[in-house]
Amino acid sequence: MPAQVSSSAMAIPHSRIRELAEIAMGMPGVLKLYFGESSIPTPDYIKRAAQKAMADGYTFYTENAGLPSLRNSLARYYQERHQVELDPARQIVVTASGVQALNLSIRCVLDPGDDALILTPAWPNGSSIVQMFHARAVQIAQPLCGQRFEIDFEALERAMTPRTRMLLYTSPSNPLGWVATDRDQERLLDFCRRHHLWLLADEVYERLHYPEGQPLGNPVPTILTKATREDAVIVVQSFSKAWCMTGWRLGWIVSRPDLIARATPLNEFIVSHAPSFTQRAGETALLWGEAAIREFLAKLKVNRDFCLAQLQKMPGLKVPKPEGAFYLFPRVEGVSDSFEFCKQVLMDTQVGLAPGVAFGEGGEGSIRLCYASEMPILREAMQRLGDFMSSRKR
Repeated sequence: MPAQVSSSAMAIPHSRIRELAEIAMGMPGVLKLYFGESSIPTPDYIKRAAQKAMADGYTFYTENAGLPSLRNSLARYYQERHQVELDPARQIVVTASGVQALNLSIRCVLDPGDDALILTPAWPNGSSIVQMFHARAVQIAQPLCGQRFEIDFEALERAMTPRTRMLLYTSPSNPLGWVATDRDQERLLDFCRRHHLWLLADEVYERLHYPEGQPLGNPVPTILTKATREDAVIVVQSFSKAWCMTGWRLGWIVSRPDLIARATPLNEFIVSHAPSFTQRAGETALLWGEAAIREFLAKLKVNRDFCLAQLQKMPGLKVPKPEGAFYLFPRVEGVSDSFEFCKQVLMDTQVGLAPGVAFGEGGEGSIRLCYASEMPILREAMQRLGDFMSSRKR
């Protein structure tokens, strides 16, 4: 019998977002709202910093944990933005992207056969990474209560097993736009303390927040503001979203010194370290990026409000108002196969959306729309989608 690809690798599902996108990539004129990416290019000051870093010789290996100068910059960021004191040498490790931060964190806390609770709908990579490490992803849907998604703590309690080791949540949420309240964070911490679980917080969208009646620019409060030094808490982060650096693949982890001490050498066997000149560019992003972030947020809020108003007019859609990130997640009346629905929208209108089924438990019957695009694209997409929804009702 010829050599085969491992059955465990074959068991990892293909991303349904990518599956839809691969169809769209073969079509002309598609309005691409399926990926979680802004259409705004990386700011020039960050590009220039990378060019200077390469000219200055930052093309060699760095420490597995990342450049000390970047870790120091990240510690200053948490002090200035969150009033959280961190030891950059013992509590921060730099990673080659947010997804690698998630990968490394999960590897550090799960053994084969363990269980991980995951609040969903959520970006599918968390569940898939858990499966890659031969553990079990137990998805717990967040119910929509009125106009806001909530955490079903009773379902979390029911899902506990002797092998449960971790709880993963995302705030602000991809795809929901939900933001954990202070009370939500306190209850999640209490749950994990009582059950001796690691609490893994995906805070990649922390800067993309639209608090009612408050100026834009303040980040969503990190779980670190409520955690003690002894709490089993991990935060994964990335430069991709707020700093428009998706292609740069630069992220980080903040956690207890014992986890960072294990994650640092494991980095060697995954990617060694993030690119050295990219790390230098990240330092510049942290130093000079606040004005650009506020400008970006103002644009995103206009986009959100426009798309929300348009979607609310369309028949057959229920659209919660998102508090953060850059997604809308409408539920579509009468749809039980969101992939086929999005495929039909794509074929009929050339508008590319992400199917809700891609985001796990509780996602089926919904669609995700990324509004981090240019307004002309959003206007045209809303017109086409509105026409499609109206014709569907006839």
